[in-house]
Amino acid sequence: MRGIRREAKRQEQMIRRLTVLTMVCAGVALPDAPGAHRIENIFRPLSTPAREISDVSILAVIICAVIFTVVAGLLTYAIIRYRRRPGDNDAEPPQVYGSNQIEAAWTVIPLLIVFVLIMVSARVIASVQNAKPPANALHATVIGHQWWWEFRYPSLGITTADELHVPLSGGAQPEPTFLKLESADVAHSFWVPRLNGKTDVIPNRANEMWIDPHEAGDFIGNCAEYCGTQHANMLIHVIVQPKPEFDKWVAEQRLPAVDNPAVAADKQAFLSVSCVNCHTVRGTSAAGVFGPDLTHLMSRKNLASGVLTNTPENLRAWIKDPQAIKPGCLMPAMHLTDTELDSVVAYLRTLK
Repeated sequence: MRGIRREAKRQEQMIRRLTVLTMVCAGVALPDAPGAHRIENIFRPLSTPAREISDVSILAVIICAVIFTVVAGLLTYAIIRYRRRPGDNDAEPPQVYGSNQIEAAWTVIPLLIVFVLIMVSARVIASVQNAKPPANALHATVIGHQWWWEFRYPSLGITTADELHVPLSGGAQPEPTFLKLESADVAHSFWVPRLNGKTDVIPNRANEMWIDPHEAGDFIGNCAEYCGTQHANMLIHVIVQPKPEFDKWVAEQRLPAVDNPAVAADKQAFLSVSCVNCHTVRGTSAAGVFGPDLTHLMSRKNLASGVLTNTPENLRAWIKDPQAIKPGCLMPAMHLTDTELDSVVAYLRTLK
């Protein structure tokens, strides 16, 4: 029976994903609910690298549209003008051979188009890739896991997960964020469409990218390289904040976990189960590094790499049976009793 229920849940999830895909293809807005992912518009860039990439993309689209229009127009004209008519004989029409002008045109024009696209693309690639971080740049390390993102700020002493917080960059002194991209397991790809293009995240190799968001907000991206069964549910949230708000977030994240005497028994229950083997809660004996750092868990908007909003109900469901929500994820069901589950959830809810 358990296997039948699991298969039914998988089929239900598949139907939901097909429904979401159909809505996206039809241009229907997705509801703001857990599991419904907002689609970012790549043609509305809000960062210098994304804007330069968008400009090249628009140029390529315009050139391709012109080529399509010319070729389709000539083809349509030929079909209509030279179609078979009543009374036509089967004689072959006059043929054109050895026209140097025509051959030169269909050789030189495509070469010029390709040359223009190559040169423009090379200029943008060099501009984005060779940018040097200014003295006030923020540096962060992004680590891809199956199937969640870890974010480390070495100079700030902060480690968090799923949500990358960066300062708003603009005005007289831009403050870009330079990212070092690494993988803990398989190949991933870091892509936040409105902030920069895709950059691969490869095991045993460090790649780099940078962003300088010009607008505050929550920008959603995704892993763009198939990395396993939950690849589609490996969302990225980039939280862009004005400098004062970002500095406040940094100060809060640097603090150790809240030690609330009112939940001392719940804290002890959490430290007695196997969660501590994978997760860190700074200021306690929990020092696992396999899973996300939970020190400030409740300061995040999402759980399970964006699959769920961070509510007490969703947190309880996630801890109770992660496989029912994100099949194949590497977090096992701990088979906690209701009392243990209530205690663990109660303690985690204090970690703000």
